[in-house]
Amino acid sequence: MFRIRLVEQPMPTGSKDPDVLLAWLLDSMGLVRSRTEGATVDEEQGAIHRMVRHTLLEEPLKGWDNSAISEFSGLSQTGVHNQMHKLREVGLISSQLQGRWHVNVLRGGSMASSVELIAVQTRAIAMMRLAELSDVISDSESRMQEVGEEESQAFRIDIAEPGPTPEDSDRLDCLLADLGITGDRIKKGDTVSRRVFNELASSERPLTLQTLADRTKETRSRAQRVIERLRQAGIVDRVAMRDRIAMDVYSGLVRQYTARGEDWLMGRGGLGRLDEDVSSALIKGVRKDKLSIEKVEEILSKVSIDSQRLLLNTLGGRMPYGYRIAGRNGEDVSERVMTNIDRTLRRLRTVAQRLDNSLSMDD
Repeated sequence: MFRIRLVEQPMPTGSKDPDVLLAWLLDSMGLVRSRTEGATVDEEQGAIHRMVRHTLLEEPLKGWDNSAISEFSGLSQTGVHNQMHKLREVGLISSQLQGRWHVNVLRGGSMASSVELIAVQTRAIAMMRLAELSDVISDSESRMQEVGEEESQAFRIDIAEPGPTPEDSDRLDCLLADLGITGDRIKKGDTVSRRVFNELASSERPLTLQTLADRTKETRSRAQRVIERLRQAGIVDRVAMRDRIAMDVYSGLVRQYTARGEDWLMGRGGLGRLDEDVSSALIKGVRKDKLSIEKVEEILSKVSIDSQRLLLNTLGGRMPYGYRIAGRNGEDVSERVMTNIDRTLRRLRTVAQRLDNSLSMDD
């Protein structure tokens, strides 16, 4: 069955080295699961890289059987079988039975053609699977009122066609697994991904990590790992919780005024960076002990979110963040994820064509 992991990474700008381009393609399709930091291209060329480079790219339509691939790549036939299964699963190769052996070809006869076929299949299956989100994400007009953060994480998502439903699971469990939200090592009966997703899908407001951990009765670290995978897939985003800033600023002002005084607040405490009317109102309120959370919220209403974040940091606090489904409904989320998928597929097409061009120049 078709399954691919799309991993967004920087383009190999300017490179015409076939090994560099091939390594980038294999990485971007999730075919190489681990990399050593700072290793050279030669050191990084694993079994699947050598196999593709010295057989399928050399003669795409020759019809390579596992025995011949084993001879050229130096892998055992068991190793070749496992690697060919991965390549067949993502759609890079196709196989045909000839006598006793399955012979394998690069689909379309070139890397560009093979990636084009993969892109068409990926897009069709992604649209089909993402449509299932509409059944579980509640429609909310208020969910997207706050402006979310610009995503700093690289896009990463699994796309798989629907398979059989395992015992003690339902279609939502299958969807989360097929999108890569449950992770690579799924323990039977572990429903943390489902519970975290359900909390977010039914909520009209951002939820903090601690709230999610409490509601799902899980540790913060386990809930956070699910959140990070949802963010990488573009299904969830992080947002500053403005309604909590006033409370934290109020606590910081009172605490620091008591401990360090007015001069410190105006200097290192950050009030001096604000407009004079804002800083004066805050200082006057804390000095006369007439400040409240509501009053702080009113005073800060004219201050930008970035300035509020900086003030909170200088007072010794941390910006409170929450997590939310990244759209008003399932359709909005699907559209957002498809935008990321299309961008990644365009990059795959571009690099695949560059790889074919570099190979033809070598000939």
